[in-house]
Amino acid sequence: MAVVPVLNKQYVEQYEGSYRIVGSRISLDSVVYQFLIGTPPEEIVENFPLLTIEQVYGAIAFYLGNREAIDSYLKEGEAEFEEVRQSFRKKNPLLYQKLVESQAKRQSEI
Repeated sequence: MAVVPVLNKQYVEQYEGSYRIVGSRISLDSVVYQFLIGTPPEEIVENFPLLTIEQVYGAIAFYLGNREAIDSYLKEGEAEFEEVRQSFRKKNPLLYQKLVESQAKRQSEI
């Protein structure tokens, strides 16, 4: 029996308003941000061992083929995160300050 290749394989799906790698709960954002800072696909697989090299390359190809839309989607997500961060900062200033100090301490230890 001959093996028939899949001619139209999807690597990214939209789920509840976000993009995910098909067959996983890993967001496209996670792979794209790694790609944008120059992380090689093989290292992305090491960082996300549930993904295969094929899935990572497929996600990168999806991003490159839809760059304008995905960049817009990422900017929207960053804006939403910033709103939540500012809201948290206003509601819990002491806890927020402790988190900032803790993060600064960890950075200085590295």
